[in-house]
Amino acid sequence: MSQLYYRKSNNSSYRDRIALRIIRAESELSALERAYLGAVEKGDYSSVKQALEEAEIYFRININCIDPLGRTALLIAIENENLEIIELLLSYNVYVGDALLHAIRKQVVGAVELLLNHKKPRGEKQVLPVLLDRQFSDFTPDITPIILAAHTNNYEIIKLLLQRGVSIPQPHAVHCNCVECVSCSDVDSLRHSRSRLNIYKALASPSLIALSSEDPFLTAFKLSWELKELSTVENEFKSEYEELSRMCKQFAKDLLDQTRSSKELEIILNYRDDINPLMDENTNDLARLKLAIKYSQKEFVAQPNCQQLLASRWYDEFPGWRRRHWAVKLLTCIFIGLIFPLLSIGYLISPKSRYGLFIRKPFIKFICHTASYLTFLFLLFLASQHIASPLPNLQGPPPTTVEWMILPWVLGFIWNEIKQMWDSGFQGYIDDWWNLMDFIMNSLYIATISLKILAYVKYSAQKPRCNWEMWHPTLVAESLFAIANIFSSLRLICLFTANSHLGPLQISLGRMLLDILKFLFIYWLVLLAFANGLNQLYFYYETEGSNNCKGIRCNQQNNAFSTLFETLQSLFWSIFGLISLYVTNVEPEHEFTEFVGSTMFGTYNIISLVVLLNMLIAMMNNSYQHIADHADIEWKFARTKLWMSYFEEGGTLPSPFNIIPSPKSVYYLFAWIKKHLLKRQSVKRLETFETLGVSDGLFSSEL
Repeated sequence: MSQLYYRKSNNSSYRDRIALRIIRAESELSALERAYLGAVEKGDYSSVKQALEEAEIYFRININCIDPLGRTALLIAIENENLEIIELLLSYNVYVGDALLHAIRKQVVGAVELLLNHKKPRGEKQVLPVLLDRQFSDFTPDITPIILAAHTNNYEIIKLLLQRGVSIPQPHAVHCNCVECVSCSDVDSLRHSRSRLNIYKALASPSLIALSSEDPFLTAFKLSWELKELSTVENEFKSEYEELSRMCKQFAKDLLDQTRSSKELEIILNYRDDINPLMDENTNDLARLKLAIKYSQKEFVAQPNCQQLLASRWYDEFPGWRRRHWAVKLLTCIFIGLIFPLLSIGYLISPKSRYGLFIRKPFIKFICHTASYLTFLFLLFLASQHIASPLPNLQGPPPTTVEWMILPWVLGFIWNEIKQMWDSGFQGYIDDWWNLMDFIMNSLYIATISLKILAYVKYSAQKPRCNWEMWHPTLVAESLFAIANIFSSLRLICLFTANSHLGPLQISLGRMLLDILKFLFIYWLVLLAFANGLNQLYFYYETEGSNNCKGIRCNQQNNAFSTLFETLQSLFWSIFGLISLYVTNVEPEHEFTEFVGSTMFGTYNIISLVVLLNMLIAMMNNSYQHIADHADIEWKFARTKLWMSYFEEGGTLPSPFNIIPSPKSVYYLFAWIKKHLLKRQSVKRLETFETLGVSDGLFSSEL
């Protein structure tokens, strides 16, 4: 009985099993072929040679046979880096196939050289069909030897391939709509994207850039910028493209590390494509450094050699500035800041004099501009104290003495922004966020001045301020002036970049503002959703208050959610705890409506306070930590951008002295007019001579 049960259990377990079989089976190897491949594995030169000779005479074995791992004898020899066996196999014309790619992947330089020098015979030996099937190849069709060699970043192999004139296809742009890109994307979008990624992996190879590029710095700059742009478009391969971009930036930085003297460093940083720095020693504008800033090469800019050169130029007039005591530095800056009007007047009178050249030094220029701006902020402080304020009920008050003093500074700021936009172009101007802040600040001051002029012209009588209309020009001008004062004070944060302690904090503050903007996008969506629901629920329960008491500021009624605007205000101020729970009550005994309203109001507070606000704190903490981890690089890059703005030739005088026409500016104006007028006259004269020359030639030929 037990034996019968055992047989039944065996039969049931047999029926539950899954039958397995080999789907793709390699051809069975004979004993001689196994011995042949074993000799190749062991590196037995004589046995391999004997097997090849017998195969050539008696055809007992297939010299292109493959082992259970899918390797031919040539691939086994490449893996073992046995160059003698490789040379022997190639002499008997074994099937090469992807052997060159395997040798490159294994980085066997000798094998690569042997395969490159090997001439493929006209007639192939017997080749197994599986070797000819590209479907089972280890490499995709877009992987060429030079691309694979660049992936391995092997300098010797890349050099061997470049000596034979290989090339890499130029990758098309991501948004390219040519016939080739559209067809490849339709057939296999994954292979098309992977092919582009493989090409960029090859182009980002430091060894390939160093060997093939005439200007490796420029190549690394452009390639890293292009890869960074690709990472925002090709989100599926974002991490790969960002890593390649970082590798290009690091290569440029490592290349700059090789400079051995200040002369070499100056040649690199001053290099321009249109001027040979070895022939023209006057090229001292740091063109290559400006290009690095444009392409956001922070590692390159923050490199110690580069920073040392910039610091020596910044403190040109004070060579031992860093070794001085902090008190001496402070007193020196205060003294130069106090005499900046005298230095500006001296530059206006004689730009080439000793004092005129002194104010053109970058560090001195920075101190003078800072002192001028601090003077402007002091005047704004006096204006806010209403020391010489006119009658408060005068609808069109005339400007006060302090406001007259502020006006030249505002005109100087506007003129400075116009010159900066003219020099850097519109795109370069808006790329700097501080310029956008300056534009807003100047626009507010222009609007304030215009409205004050309008009020002064239109209104001359006194009238109690409580009886003025809401959009009175004076009221609007005062509001805009107050907002402009805030922007003017916050603009001083830009100068914190020059300090090693305040600079990283200022950069972190900028990153946090970006996080707040991202947070506000989600928050306003939540706010609008709950405001729409609460307004729909409480629209029918609006109550009337006495003495025109309406909205959330009135305690005698409950109209916090009566209109969409009041609902938005109520929900916004509830974040700060300024709205009580009584706003969800209604006058009739509609308990279900109150319950739904209270639930919606509580859910909104949970989402906004517990979820979104903590998410904002986490985002800001992450941004601060990122800046803290890269504080040195981030601060040096930001400080370099500040320094470069003072290295420029123009913009020497601070406000308000920059609006005064100097003899130098008048000379430049006449020189510009003369140059363009003479150019037009010379062009017209040349056209006239050409016309006369042609007519004279025709006349003489007729004679």
